[in-house]
Amino acid sequence: MTPPADDDPAAGHARALLRAATRYSGARCLALCLVSIAATGAGLLLPAALGRALDLLLAHAPATRWVLCCAGLVLLLGLLDAVQTVLTGTVDARTTAWLRRRLTRHVLGVGPRAADRFGSGDLVARLVGNAAEAGTTPAARAALVAALAGPVGGVIALGLIDWWLAAVFLAGAPVLALLLRAVSRDTSESASRYQRAQGRIAAALAEAVEGVRTVRAAGTEGRETARVLRPLPDLSGAGHRMWRVQGRAAARAVAVAPLLQLAVVAVAGVLLTRDRLSVGEVLAASRYAVLATGVGVLVGRLAGLARARAAARRLGEVGTEPATAYGTRGLPDGPGRLELRGVTARRGGRTVLDGVDLDVPGGTTLAVVGRSGAGKSLLAALAGRLADPDAGEVLLDGVPLRELPHDALRGAVGYAFARPALLGGTVGQAIGLGLPSPSPGLVREAARTALADDFVRRLPDGYDTPVADAPRSGGESQRLGLARAFAHGGRLLILDDALSSLDTVTERRITDALFGDGPGATRLLVAHRGATAACADAVAWLDGGRVRAVGRHEELWKLPEYRAVFGDGANPDGTALEDGTDGDDGAVFGNGTDLDGTATNDGAALKHGTHPDHTDTNNGAALRDDADDGGSRPVPGTRDGPSGESGVRGTYGRNGADAGDGAMA
Repeated sequence: MTPPADDDPAAGHARALLRAATRYSGARCLALCLVSIAATGAGLLLPAALGRALDLLLAHAPATRWVLCCAGLVLLLGLLDAVQTVLTGTVDARTTAWLRRRLTRHVLGVGPRAADRFGSGDLVARLVGNAAEAGTTPAARAALVAALAGPVGGVIALGLIDWWLAAVFLAGAPVLALLLRAVSRDTSESASRYQRAQGRIAAALAEAVEGVRTVRAAGTEGRETARVLRPLPDLSGAGHRMWRVQGRAAARAVAVAPLLQLAVVAVAGVLLTRDRLSVGEVLAASRYAVLATGVGVLVGRLAGLARARAAARRLGEVGTEPATAYGTRGLPDGPGRLELRGVTARRGGRTVLDGVDLDVPGGTTLAVVGRSGAGKSLLAALAGRLADPDAGEVLLDGVPLRELPHDALRGAVGYAFARPALLGGTVGQAIGLGLPSPSPGLVREAARTALADDFVRRLPDGYDTPVADAPRSGGESQRLGLARAFAHGGRLLILDDALSSLDTVTERRITDALFGDGPGATRLLVAHRGATAACADAVAWLDGGRVRAVGRHEELWKLPEYRAVFGDGANPDGTALEDGTDGDDGAVFGNGTDLDGTATNDGAALKHGTHPDHTDTNNGAALRDDADDGGSRPVPGTRDGPSGESGVRGTYGRNGADAGDGAMA
């Protein structure tokens, strides 16, 4: 059952949206209404003046005044019709552009909730097609009174001349409505151009919606709105052309109306032979029959208005999702301490996070681990306010994120995602997204830190290569996303599974860059590999929406349930056991295959002393028998474990060193 309009939030938003859109073009709407009424009045006067002039001319009486009156009415009608056409097109275009800007800005302001609720494709359809249809509402309303007055006035005028004429017209009006309803014309090339422009807008919007977390994290909603709507001039040109084509098609459709007009004229002729009508009245009757056929046009206009209102309601549904509100409290100087206090978050009627409490000291690294569905990515979104919790509070250096201004929040928090959306014209612009004035040096340094500089330089135009023309793998896209996060800086860096597509050696080199320079930005990592968790200062283990434990990776490793998060048979750092199977991806490298699936330089089996960087270890010792003390490296940021586990710090075990000899990574 459809809820009453007063109880329908979407309908309420739609009404408010249309009222605001009408006010935006209020002066033009008023002018259109007045011009339409004036044109209707002039059209109703013209047949009577023509009939009177004809009767006077046939009677050889002076008719100059009436002839001049007719000529003036004809000129006035032509002028008013031209003004009405221009005003209608202008109001439609302005309103549609305003709706698209307003709704695009709102969708980007809402954030991921909009895409989660409606889906990217549906949002594109609403903001492109539905906005265009809803944009015709103000002009249609302004012209509706005049459109109604024309047919009604024509039928009344026929009745004033003779009631038979009105009766004949009313009997045949349904036939006219059916015929007019069937009229359609191909708008040919102009429609194709219009649809192509719509497609470009839809594609850009789908890209922006897909990467809305990145847009929100970079704080570039305004620029993204402008980018999405950049094809509007092409759309406007094609639209003007389409309106002209459709106007000619509508003129041809008038050929249907004479079928009913001839019936009126035939009856008028019969009445003329019986001296019930004069010749001038017959002429007037034929003209009023033309005006009365506007009933079919009125039906089409009302149907179009109903479709526009339905489209506006779909836009109103988007408006029911509130945009994120920001505060005005300043962010004090601080190391980037992150606190989650009693955070609860629900999605789809399910509690994903339930009363989470975490404290990440400034300048430290916290890895968040857990099985799929434990709420890791949602926690990462809450930590930088890409989403808000249903209960609880998230604080940065003692200030609740809700109370921070937009620019202060986005300047303090940097993000990298598992599947980054690379927005911007060129690769360099994609890396510098969100920065006020990114320098080429800063962009390249960030790319070097993310190990992206080499493959970017191999692109046809290097950093100036258009993103769409830059072929890249998933891992390379992820490295560009990491470079963007490094370039952003800030006091809090959140990596939401941003290392998942990297090979093991590349991941190690990037984590070295992240953690090897001493205290810096606070880092929150969503980790799936034991090696990544082992690099962190602490690990938060999520299980069933709650924090099961917080501690060092090697300490939590004693728990069988924790080990099961990374898969049975893995070492604490996620590397292979004695059977040569990688604990992360199960890749077998006992036959000489490296961790990332490539063969070692000499083809020697890793368990026979080959280092993961394809170089033999210094002493060539089998790594499963002895920890390599010459070619291996300690894990940065780790410290000695509890008594009895002197090997917790161990050696850099990505070459397959296991815990059998006490060396544990």
